[in-house]
Formats: sequence, structure tokens, C-alpha cells
Amino acid sequence: MNYGLIVANVLIFFLTFYPHKDPLTGPQILRSWALQFELNADRPYLWQFVSYAFLHGGFMHIIGNMFFLYLFGNNVNDKVGNIGYLCFYLAGSVFSGIGHTWVSGGDVIGASGAVAAVTGAYLVLFPQTLITVLYWFFFIGMIEVPALYFILLKMIIIDNVIARYTPQVAYDAHLAGYAYGVAAMLAMLSVGLISSNNFDLFAMIRQWNRRRRYRDAVSSGFDPYTGRTENKRIRVKEVKKSPAEQQKDEKSKELRNEINKRITERNLPAATGLYLELMSHDSHQVLPKQHLLDIANQLAGDNKPAESAQAYEQFLTHYSNYEYAEQVELMLGILYCRYLNKPELAKKYLEAAAEKLTDPGQLKMCNDELARLK
Repeated sequence: MNYGLIVANVLIFFLTFYPHKDPLTGPQILRSWALQFELNADRPYLWQFVSYAFLHGGFMHIIGNMFFLYLFGNNVNDKVGNIGYLCFYLAGSVFSGIGHTWVSGGDVIGASGAVAAVTGAYLVLFPQTLITVLYWFFFIGMIEVPALYFILLKMIIIDNVIARYTPQVAYDAHLAGYAYGVAAMLAMLSVGLISSNNFDLFAMIRQWNRRRRYRDAVSSGFDPYTGRTENKRIRVKEVKKSPAEQQKDEKSKELRNEINKRITERNLPAATGLYLELMSHDSHQVLPKQHLLDIANQLAGDNKPAESAQAYEQFLTHYSNYEYAEQVELMLGILYCRYLNKPELAKKYLEAAAEKLTDPGQLKMCNDELARLK
């Protein structure tokens, strides 16, 4: 559906874009018959709240909008389905048009409001995804930025709140689109129309709240492992380690600190490389639950099935009570079935996942893999 919307926008652009000078109205960028489809803020017709989003005022206008629709739209489309995505996109054009007419006024064209709605949805659904940004300031380089910060700080606050300098740009339509996209996705997640996972904005908020409660409990003297409010003094016998063991422990500690630093910076590729180094140095080291899961997912995304399977195995060994363990088992089953040619292990994990999966799409995927093994 996202590709279909891009094609529709491009085709309509070539049908309607025609820079010329009208004898009565002066310079125009649209063909005369297309003017009725602009959103006229003074006397709008209902259809104009949708039709204006398929009109564009120049090649840079259409290219910019379609680039960001392609960048953010495909994943949102996958999450909500084709029909849901089409309805969401059209509703985004309606709400951004309402925001523009209510706040700014004046005629408006362009898909940027609907694209802003899609971008806002991406912020909620995939806030931890790393976006590669090209920059130039005395020198050219690239940096990976989490989608949450790139969209919130750069695209919303800087581009549409602070730097409102470019004339003929419907900033308020953009802001209305972002607001609609964020609010609509949060609402759908909260009522269960879209299944939540460990990577969306809700999961980040839940994780932050768990950490906050843990810090509050520990700071008050509560020991979460024993249930005591005061630490019990015990005597331990000091075990002296050899210089080689001490050196090994220091190296492991250094690598763990570096991994934690990279994950805090949301630089998962660098953290993954350090994790592999840690495993080759001391395979008994275990990272915190979310860090280990993020790295296992990154390894799977980097097309390293053997290393990814090892990380998932380690995760299940040490965090077997994880609330979404069946999804990890499904991933392990797919890795062993498709990439590592270990049918017995694949069957073991897929059958375990099939008993607990509730998401219809994931369950179908699991059953398809089991059928392939048979």
C-alpha cells in the first residue's frame, strides 16, 4: 500500500503540475481543472481535505515528500496492514488539513501533513531504530541516531517549531500530522488493535518505569533479592586470584563497560562487535537481559545466524522467565531451520514456541516452519 500511495502521488503530480501564468489570476503551478482540489481554508469542501494531499508544487516538493514516505512508511504499513495503513494515511491528510485551516489559513497542497502522520506513527512504533544521517559541517560524515531523537528533535521541534523561516511551508499542517500520528498509534497500542512488542514507545516507558521503581526501592534500603530493608552483614572468606585471572577479569569488566556505553548511545553495531569480543575472551559472561536481547536481534539483522543463535541460547538459559520467551524461541527455530541446517534444534524451539504464541502472524510463521521441516 505504501508503494501504491507513492505511485499515486507521482502520477497525479505529472497530471496536475503545470507552471504557467493565468491571465486572470496570475502565476499558477497547477492546471486550471486541478485548482478545485486544493484545500481552500476560507471555504473548504469536504473532499479537499483528502485531495490536496495528492497535489504538489514542484519537483523538490514531490521528491522530498515521497522520500520520507518511503523511508518511514514501509515499516508502519507492515505493522498495521494494507487497509489500515491506507485509512491511517488518508486520516492523516484530513487531520493535518484541519490543523492548517484552524491555525494558519490560506490555500495548501502537498502530502507533507499525511507523511508527518506516518512519521509520528514510526516514532511510536520504532523509537529505538537507528537512522543513518549524513551531515556536513567543515567535513562530511555519517552518524546513527535513534529514530526517537531524530524525529522528535530534528523533524518536529527544530524544523517545525524553531526554524519556521521558509515561506509557503505549512508548518502547522506538519505539526497537526505529527500529533495525529503519535496519538493514533498510542491509542491503537493501548486498546490492543496493534500488538505491542519490546521495542515500541510503550515498552520504553514500561522499562523506564521499572528502572525508576527499582532505583526508588534500592535507595530506600530495600534489597529486592532478599526482601529485607537492611542488608544482613555476613563474613566472607577472601579468595585471592592469580595475576592471569585478575587480568582476565579486568578485561571482561572493561569490555562490559564499553558495551554498556555503546548501548546507552544506541550504537548497537559497535556494542555487538564488543559483545563478540567478550564472548571470545570469556564465554561465561552474561549481559543484562535487555542488552543481551538487543544484541541478539542486531546479530540476526546483520546476517550472522550462528552468533545470533548463540546469543539467543544464552538469553533463554539465563532469562527463561522472560515474558516473551516464545518469540525468542521462534527466532531460534527459524535460525536453526533456515540458516544453520539443524532440524532437530529447530523443531525443539518451534514446537515450544507454538504452544505459547498468541499473535496470529507469528503463530502462522511458526507452523509454516514446522511444516517445512516435515
